[in-house]
Amino acid sequence: FFFSLQQDVIAGFLYAILILVVFHPVVDLIDNFNLTYKYAPLIIIMEKIEEQFGRLRIAKRSVLSEEPAYLLDIDVSKPAQSESSHFVAVSCSNQSIRIYNRATLTFLREYSSCPGMLNGVRFAHTRDSLVFSACTDGTVKCWDVRLATQKAVQIFSGYPSNVFISFDINCSDLIICAGTEKVEKDTFLVFWDARGDTNCASKNKEPLGVYSESHNDDITRICFHPTKPSLVVSGSTDGLVNVFDINKDNEDDALISTCNSDSSVSFIGWSGKDYKQVYCMTHDEGFSWWDLAQLDTEEPITLLHVLDVREAVCIENGTLNYLVGGLYHEKADKLLLIGGTSTGNIHLISCGLDGLSVVGALRGGHAAAVRSFCWDAADESLLTGAEDAQLLLWKPGAAERSLAKKASLKTASSVQKRVRVHSTSLRSGKK
Repeated sequence: FFFSLQQDVIAGFLYAILILVVFHPVVDLIDNFNLTYKYAPLIIIMEKIEEQFGRLRIAKRSVLSEEPAYLLDIDVSKPAQSESSHFVAVSCSNQSIRIYNRATLTFLREYSSCPGMLNGVRFAHTRDSLVFSACTDGTVKCWDVRLATQKAVQIFSGYPSNVFISFDINCSDLIICAGTEKVEKDTFLVFWDARGDTNCASKNKEPLGVYSESHNDDITRICFHPTKPSLVVSGSTDGLVNVFDINKDNEDDALISTCNSDSSVSFIGWSGKDYKQVYCMTHDEGFSWWDLAQLDTEEPITLLHVLDVREAVCIENGTLNYLVGGLYHEKADKLLLIGGTSTGNIHLISCGLDGLSVVGALRGGHAAAVRSFCWDAADESLLTGAEDAQLLLWKPGAAERSLAKKASLKTASSVQKRVRVHSTSLRSGKK
């Protein structure tokens, strides 16, 4: 009996060794193959994005103006499909909008709205010469960059108490929406019909109406859907990100979804195939990402929620100090975040359901924190603006003339000592 038991123990021991030595590695090999096969397309995509971003070099650098200012927002004109952009518009901390030649970054003209402060800048989608900006004087102004005059060609007036700090125009150029600061207990999304005769600016356009119930604090961001003109998303210092269908008859019916970022919203955008996803960043460097396609299902709409991106990503030989914004890379079907350091380095961060990862970095361009950017998918170029008052154009494989670079950086190093201290909702709205 004892002899038989001893044989069974030995046989069991040998069988266990056989499993560990032979079968377990085979199972691991199969699992690794399945994982590699599953994620191979994603790995290839990320490698292409990393290569694309890594090839960017400074092609052009704007000449510093007599009155340096932080560059807070950038947009490029949207010409016919067969042409390249002609103009760049930049919103500055000195309460002005500056227009540059897209190819050379040559300064063309400047618009102001004193004593009001201009917030944000957008070109029309169907007329590449029209540029818009919201103003704290309760108006949204439109200029024609082809004209030498500083006078707005059209003015969209709000209600007496309105102080506009955010705005956008929809993809069909039919509707403008602007968001207000909180005055007493009221905050508004104000809408206008954007159509009109830009040759006659004598009559201000009155609003079509307002939404007043969906936010209870400053509305810091507004972003229309890239292809569906009736969809718009708004973000506020109340932490809410609201999605509306403005074709509906009233605000209650128009509100499709309310998402909570748990902090003051600094940036919002659309992403995903058919742009069915919404994402936001917060003033304390948080990130949230939602899938609106899941609204009518039992699946959760939250794809990712990161309290502090600075702690969630690992930067080789450095740190991440802040987030600038995001962009959806259509060809790669990938959401990317732009972040940076106080010394001007730029970091590209990839977003996935499993978290965030750093794709690459651009160094040596700016001498201070980057505050704005604009990605042009047509020629894979990047425009960046910073607190050093520099506007840079990055292109694949470009080569900047070293003398111009050294002169610009030397001048830029003293900009922060001379630039006006500004106060905007983007930095003062922290909860």
